[in-house]
Amino acid sequence: MSDTPYDDLSPATLLDAIEALGLRADGSVTPLNSFENRVYQFGIEEGAPVVAKFYRPGRWSDAAIDEEHAFMQELDSAEVPCVAPLSHDGRTLFHHAGFRYAVFPREAGRTPNVEDPAVLRVLGHALGRLHAVGASRAFVHRARLSVETLGRRSVDFLVASGFVDVELLPAYEAVARQLVERIEPTMMDVPGIRIHGDCHLGNLLMRDDADAPLGARPNFVDFDDTVTGPPIQDLWMLLAGDAAERSGQLRELVSAYEAFHDFDTRATRLIEPLRTLRMLHHAAWIGRRWADPAFPVAFPAFGETRYWSEHILALKEQLAALDDPPLAI
Repeated sequence: MSDTPYDDLSPATLLDAIEALGLRADGSVTPLNSFENRVYQFGIEEGAPVVAKFYRPGRWSDAAIDEEHAFMQELDSAEVPCVAPLSHDGRTLFHHAGFRYAVFPREAGRTPNVEDPAVLRVLGHALGRLHAVGASRAFVHRARLSVETLGRRSVDFLVASGFVDVELLPAYEAVARQLVERIEPTMMDVPGIRIHGDCHLGNLLMRDDADAPLGARPNFVDFDDTVTGPPIQDLWMLLAGDAAERSGQLRELVSAYEAFHDFDTRATRLIEPLRTLRMLHHAAWIGRRWADPAFPVAFPAFGETRYWSEHILALKEQLAALDDPPLAI
């Protein structure tokens, strides 16, 4: 796979790909915020705009992307609010000029106010319904969230990559490997279901709806990281503040969540291990994509001594956080 896989994704290629599906583009193309893939909004003559996602070549198999789309369509059929891909001739994954892409309706929204308990309860309802669908069957081709993939392989990559300042490399490797060793027993044999996988506030938008509670409904977007994993993965990223504040937020989420799906209170012990895996993986993800011109622009400090000093400090703080008691709900 090329380190710069989007070099040939020209404006003409973009428009041709959209019009190959029978859509008449009006020529307006707006790039949207995305790094792993390339995402654009297209104006459509005599119709609503659409959003097209061009998948990073070599990352997922066609079968894995089809499972992503099928999961979203299941959720949509169950009236779980999400932005599912549009179909054409019975397909949702398309190929053009060496690229794979999907097209979605454009649905704008705003970031949920998770400081509002009423909003948290609405989000809890939505997540419970999502996980009820997710637990109804299993993925075959999608990945499983694991310490090996997100943790150990990330550390191995960065240790060998040359990105870490040579003087800081021993400190990075020591704390990173210690973290992996600490969390591995906790994550061992954790049951998993189909989850969103990257349920941060940017991927959960409130869309105005006069018939919905609070006058808005949550919309799940971007299932690119959907995996088999513990349901708590989709809840903890919505929490913020100190332990008491996060406990209160989680309590509101769970109170509504359990109307649709059981919540195992023991899962709170997974929150800090999952946060650890996200931190380790994120740094390695930037390194793996560094040859992509979008990444040096988005993460200009990566590779500098200051970045690694701060990253190592954050990992040491995370090592201490693993000793904190789980959130009480």
